[in-house]
Amino acid sequence: MDSLEVLNNKRTENKADVTSELLRSQILDYSKKFKTSWVNLGQALCSVWRDKLYYAWGYDRFEYYTEQEVGLPKQMSLKLLKTYFFLESEEPAYLKKEFSETREAVQVPGYEAVNVLRLAKQKKELLRDDYVKLKKDVFDKGKDASLVRKDLVALMKERKPVDPEEERDKRNEAAIRKLYDALNSFKKDMEVLKLIPDNIINEASDLMSKLEGQL
Repeated sequence: MDSLEVLNNKRTENKADVTSELLRSQILDYSKKFKTSWVNLGQALCSVWRDKLYYAWGYDRFEYYTEQEVGLPKQMSLKLLKTYFFLESEEPAYLKKEFSETREAVQVPGYEAVNVLRLAKQKKELLRDDYVKLKKDVFDKGKDASLVRKDLVALMKERKPVDPEEERDKRNEAAIRKLYDALNSFKKDMEVLKLIPDNIINEASDLMSKLEGQL
């Protein structure tokens, strides 16, 4: 391979590197825009809802407009509005352009994660520190909605008041289930092996029937 060919190969490799790095940078930029693009839609729909502009466009209700013209199902459009209102009142910093620009793409929260945080804010059982932790996971770490939802469920279980009677009922049910399973296994073994009289097996069946009524 002569020196000219080597030089051309290096130029080709350098060009490929520049192209791949440019694509990599574009993907990160597109990811940020993808995660935050719903904000613009939410803001615009908020104006339509507040000023009742859909009347002038021939629609009796907001959801008729979003379904028939925008293509958003009622549940989706209302959730979008509620999430935008949440940001506007509780987390306005997210609405600023600088929010996503100063973060890595992986740290920018998605729409669903923000919605989970909105729902968490309404839970009276959660402590303030619980909400602050979830908020950091969403806005500082860009945690996925499914993981945030899982954390929320775990926190709700921890904060749920313990009912002594309910706990006692659960323990009793577990004990009855354990006894029922043991009798069922015993009955099946004895029927196959024929080691005990039929009347004992029948008594076991009767007891199992009574236990079923307690489950």
